[in-house]
Amino acid sequence: MPTVIDQPVHITDASFEADVLQSAAPVIVDFWAPWCVHCRVIAPILAKLAQRYAGEIVVAKINTDEDVQYASRLGVRGLPTMVVFQHGQEVDRWIGAMSEAAFEQRVQRLLGR
Repeated sequence: MPTVIDQPVHITDASFEADVLQSAAPVIVDFWAPWCVHCRVIAPILAKLAQRYAGEIVVAKINTDEDVQYASRLGVRGLPTMVVFQHGQEVDRWIGAMSEAAFEQRVQRLLGR
């Protein structure tokens, strides 16, 4: 992946280790599916966060209809679920749709602000 990413990156089970677990920046992984209404609602919010915090965080999206391995391994039961990784370890988990302000607050906390 490029060093500075200013939009959500679409990943797969095959790329998960390189794109998420080996990332130098914290990664917010959005487990989503095309049929999930709430996933579509938060998509523009996640895109804004990716742009606003480019170079500080990475927003990654994995379609659970196509790639089920990591969703299953991580126990993702409902969509949308955002699993936050830092240094290859899960550090937080956000389940369900939230307001932009709620996402912003969680990203600020992730970055220690």
